Amino acid sequence: MEQIKLTSSEWNILNCLWERSPRPVMQIANELEQTVGWHRSTTITTLHRMEAKGLVRCEQAETGQSGSRGRAYVPLVDREQAAVAETRSFLDRVYQGSVGMMMSAMAQRQQLSAEEIMELRAILDQAEKGGPQ
Repeated sequence: MEQIKLTSSEWNILNCLWERSPRPVMQIANELEQTVGWHRSTTITTLHRMEAKGLVRCEQAETGQSGSRGRAYVPLVDREQAAVAETRSFLDRVYQGSVGMMMSAMAQRQQLSAEEIMELRAILDQAEKGGPQ
């Protein structure tokens, strides 16, 4: 599979689409105006670029009570695959691919709550057993 590399703008749009899709352009634009302050033209331009990259697909969809047709987008990227790729990229860039180095940095700065430590132990126990997390 081709490696997924998303910009922060692409993440914004995909998060909207992962929440609900297909989604009309205006719904995406309105949400991103509220959440990140984008103008409608920014959303539309980004969607066109993402479509060209194969990250989203545009469909003709019924909109409104009048039955008029509009453009609606669906994601072509799976959320989990994107998250795994982003995590791997982050680990490689910042911690030379070492999960242990990252966890050590977090633990040394006491940024892990007791609940997070218990959760990590459970994940590690499950990984050690070879089962799904």
